[in-house]
Amino acid sequence: MIQLSRRDALAGIASVVLVRPAIAEPDEMAAAIRAFTGGVSPRAGKVTLEVAPLVENGNSVSVAVTVDHPMTAKDHVIAIAMFNEKNPQPNVATFHLGPRAGKAWIATRIRLQTTQTITAVARLSDGTFWTDSKEVIVTIAACTEE
Repeated sequence: MIQLSRRDALAGIASVVLVRPAIAEPDEMAAAIRAFTGGVSPRAGKVTLEVAPLVENGNSVSVAVTVDHPMTAKDHVIAIAMFNEKNPQPNVATFHLGPRAGKAWIATRIRLQTTQTITAVARLSDGTFWTDSKEVIVTIAACTEE
C-alpha cells in the first residue's frame, strides 16, 4: 500500500487542475488558412457558412457550407476547407469537389472545444479564394483530451 503525505497529494491534485488540454490559437488558424490558399488572402463573399450561433453541446455541431458559384467543367469549386481557432488542430476538414458535383455544398458535424470562430474557405478553378466566418458560442465543451 502506497502512503502519500498531504503535501504530495495536494501537489498531485494541483498538477491535474493546472494542466490544460492543447488549444490552437487564432494565429495557428490564420497560418493554416495561408497554407491552404498558398498565401493568397481569401475575399469575403460567395461562401455561406451555416452554423448555429449558440450550441449547447460542442460534441456534435452541425455545419454546412454553400458556395454561390457555377459548377461547369471550366468554372467550378475545387475545394472547401473548414478551420477553427481554438480546437487542438485548426484544420477541421477539406472537401474536394469537381464540376460533376452539380452544386458546391457540403454538410457535416464537427466537435468544438469552446466558444470560437469557424471559417470556411473555398478554392475556385480560376485560382481565387472566398471565405465566410461565424462565431459560435459553446456551452458544453468537447475536444478536451490532449
